[in-house]
Parts: sequence; structure tokens; C-alpha cells
Amino acid sequence: MTSQEALKTPVVLLIFKRPQTTQLVFEAIRQARPQTLLIVSNLPPADKADQLQQCQQARAIVEAVDWPCEVFRNYAETYMSCKDRIVSGLNWVFATVEQAIILEDDCVPEPSFFGYCQELLQRYASDQRVMAITGDNFNIPPRQAEYSYSFSRYTHFWGWATWRRAWQHYDADMALWPEFRQAGWLSDILPDSAAVRWWDKTLQQTYAGQKDTWDYQWIFSTWVQGAHCIVPCVNLVTNLGFGADAAHNRDQFDWRAKLLTQPIALPLRHPPVLRADVWCDRILQSRYYGYIAQKQSRPLPYRIRRKLHRARMLIQQHQAQGATEPLSELLRRILKE
Repeated sequence: MTSQEALKTPVVLLIFKRPQTTQLVFEAIRQARPQTLLIVSNLPPADKADQLQQCQQARAIVEAVDWPCEVFRNYAETYMSCKDRIVSGLNWVFATVEQAIILEDDCVPEPSFFGYCQELLQRYASDQRVMAITGDNFNIPPRQAEYSYSFSRYTHFWGWATWRRAWQHYDADMALWPEFRQAGWLSDILPDSAAVRWWDKTLQQTYAGQKDTWDYQWIFSTWVQGAHCIVPCVNLVTNLGFGADAAHNRDQFDWRAKLLTQPIALPLRHPPVLRADVWCDRILQSRYYGYIAQKQSRPLPYRIRRKLHRARMLIQQHQAQGATEPLSELLRRILKE
């Protein structure tokens, strides 16, 4: 797919109340010129009137479609939880189209991301062993570097794609979790006992309704089906959504924030064997989910490292901007966080 060609695969854009990042994602979509665009939008709670203008600004941005494109809209009329809005939105999407590329309003794709997804959606359209395609690579090179992508048991969602035939297996209620847990199947999927313990706790909390999220249920659904996710050899999407106004990722100094992207060469070089890259999955579990586990437990070494990093960044900004706030006050503010 060249920059002059219209993208045949439908694109989904999930938006809420971030007009600045929505603008960046929409510009990337505009460059790809999809023939079909599906927009899913939430509304803020009634007691958050200050967020309504931001939501309206985001909606206005995505209305500026200036290329030949069929646009479908699913705009909430009242506030919905993060989980309910995304799940209901994707249910609507896959009642409308057979396959789609999915972006949230803070995940900016590299231009080649669209062609990468389109080629793989076509190649694996009928292969039940694959349920998702991600644009995320967390700086983990595949073991077979000569190919454009590898396969993983983990699914990531900061720019991804899937099919109706895969989404039909999504179960927000995780009905099979008690049986899955009792049988000890996590031990067959995950690389070590620490990973099993963390995922067992996380999935149980999700099953019990203690997490307002939709993505752990999707990961679980792919595991129930014994399916894989395709992972690019380079990172194709950067997440700009880390910060104080984020729903989940509020640490702007998180190493996963604003990862650099690289283009991927098209057409893709396809691996001859479809099996999970266990080596990459082991690193991912340690580097990505192990990091989340550390943040959740907040051990003292992590808190100290985070405060030192934040202090260093703020002092540099303080000096560069010629701020008048006394340095002692700046440090006192950091320690209170």
C-alpha cells in the first residue's frame, strides 16, 4: 500500500475527551485515507461538565473527513464506563464490518502500520490460530530477525486489528474463568510461577468486577481459544496517553510512554512457522507485566527511583524555563506526590 492509495480496511477510532491527541491520531488516519471510518465516542459523567467541551472538541475534529470515505458513528448519549463503552463500541463495529484496524485517541501510528495490518488481516483472515494483530513492540526484537513479525500469546491494544470471527469469542463476563483456573491452565501458557501468580490474581480481580477494564477479558478469551497475536519486528505505535488525565496510565515517566516508532517494510516477510516466540514472551512478561506488578505493589526502591527520576526531569524543566519558583519549593512538591 503506497501513500497515494486509499486504505480498503475499515478503521475504528475510539475517542473521548482528549482533543489534542485525537487531532494527532486523526491526522495519521487522514494520511491513510481509509474508505471506511467508524467512530466510537463516549460522554463524560453528568457531574463533570468541564469535560463536555473537550469531548465536543474531539468529536468536531473527527467530523473533518475530507477524503472519499463512508463514515459510521456510534456516539454515546450518556456516560458509559471505560469497559462498557469500548465493548459496546466494538460489538457495534463487528456487527457492521468483518474486520477492522482499531485506534484509541491517544495512540498515534507510524504510517506503515495501516499497510502492515491490512496485509495480515488478509493473510490470516480464515486462520483460527490468530485472533489479533498488534502494532506494539516494546523494544523486544524477535528471535528470527529476518521476518517482519512474530507470534505471541500476549495481545496488546495500543493500535491493533482483528476480525469479526475472532471478536465473537470475546466474553466480558469470563464465564470459563473458574473452570480454567481450577484446571491450572495458566501454567501451560505462562513462562514461570511468578507470572502464573500475577495473572491468576489479575484475572480473578477482573472476573470479580474489581477492574473497570475490557482488555484482560480479551486476553483471556484468546487463551481459551489457544490463539496467537501477531507482533511486528519494530514498534509501529506510540502511546501519548500517559499523564494525570489518563484513565489508567497516569505516570508520565512510565517507560512505555511515547516509545519511538519505526517504519516496517512492505510487503511483509512472513515467517514459515506459526508458533509463539517463547523467548520474546518470556522477556515481555518480565519487562512489561513484571513492571506493572512492581508498580502495583509500590515497593520502596520503585518509589525512590520514580521520585528521583521525576525530580531530575522537573529540575531540568525548571532551569530551562527560567521558573521563579524556589528550588526548595519544587523539591517539597515532588516529595508530597
